Amino acid sequence: MEEYGGGDLLSEAMGSAARVVVVEDCVEAPGAFVLHLLLKRALAGSGAAAFLALAQPFIHYDRILRKMGCNLSLHRRNERLHFFELQAFPGGARDGAIADSFVQLYSEIQRVVEATRAGENAGHFTIMIDDISLLEVAAHGSADDVLDFLHYCVTLTSEMNCSLVILIHEDIYAGEENIGLLLHLRYIADLVVKAAPLSTGLAADVHGQLSIVNKGAFREQRAKVQKVWNFHFKVKENGVDFFYPGSRH
Repeated sequence: MEEYGGGDLLSEAMGSAARVVVVEDCVEAPGAFVLHLLLKRALAGSGAAAFLALAQPFIHYDRILRKMGCNLSLHRRNERLHFFELQAFPGGARDGAIADSFVQLYSEIQRVVEATRAGENAGHFTIMIDDISLLEVAAHGSADDVLDFLHYCVTLTSEMNCSLVILIHEDIYAGEENIGLLLHLRYIADLVVKAAPLSTGLAADVHGQLSIVNKGAFREQRAKVQKVWNFHFKVKENGVDFFYPGSRH
């Protein structure tokens, strides 16, 4: 049995070149733990991050990451973590108000990315969105405004050599009427990380299975086949164990 409490297997499968990472989950297998691992990874060394929080407040993430050995409060004070609490996103019902709010939000993200990149010993910058479905709700269901915002963020990853990580609940967008945003994210992603329940049902020592499709690396190699990793996971209080199917008995 091989276990990776620090997410080594996840890091190996993901690599380091992906600019756009889409994390898919569902009610039966929440994927927030992937965001926690990626946030810790983003702040390692001289890295920095802008975290757009809609699902939970700062204190929630600070408590979880502290158990994983990452002090978000310290990173925030040192301006390596720029935390945007968007539970009360200022989108309005009147014409143009939602688009204006997204422009303002993007301008602020662009400002912190540029300021961080201009600093001494600047490392890699990561933009993270903890729940794209809640961003759409905050925008009063305006999927077009959300897509426009994402387009600008993706453009920023190219211009400023940073990464974008997005969590989306697959079961919310599984229906034909709502699938557009999910398909768009899969299209622009270099890496798709999907958390799902076990096909064999519930198990005491396994919480679900994780699939990683690395599209970006294989676009660069012009290969016709995408590399896919599949492994099981167990979420613990201070981290996550990853292991290959059948290796835990």
